[in-house]
Amino acid sequence: MDSVLRAAAMYVALMVLFKIAGRRSLSELTTFDFVLLMIIGEATQQALLGDDFSLTNSVVVIVTLFAIDVGLSLLKQRSTWVSRLISGEPTIIVENGKLLHQRLRHARVGEADVMEAARSSQGIETLDQIKFAILERNGKISVIPRES
Repeated sequence: MDSVLRAAAMYVALMVLFKIAGRRSLSELTTFDFVLLMIIGEATQQALLGDDFSLTNSVVVIVTLFAIDVGLSLLKQRSTWVSRLISGEPTIIVENGKLLHQRLRHARVGEADVMEAARSSQGIETLDQIKFAILERNGKISVIPRES
């Protein structure tokens, strides 16, 4: 039972930490982010298993994590509030060529990130050509160009 409680506590702790870290941190993985995730994985493994490295304990922890994940996904399907809490909502960060600075700061996204997404997805060169830029729930930036 100790392993199940450890797994549940670790799952919640990581969900909260990644929620605090923001959507952008998960969408574009840098070398630093990759190294950090590896270290987090090792620390998490130690916290989950404690001193019991048996196969049985490992299976119990893995099954617990999958059960929590499936349970939350089912809960997200049934409740809009839970879905917004866990996954967030899309955020408009550029409207009619104007950066929405407060939303950009809150999402920790820079103008350079917006312009990179605009160039790569739409071939847009200036902010004036953007009708909307939206930070999606998965951390990607969607760009809707202005009509010519």
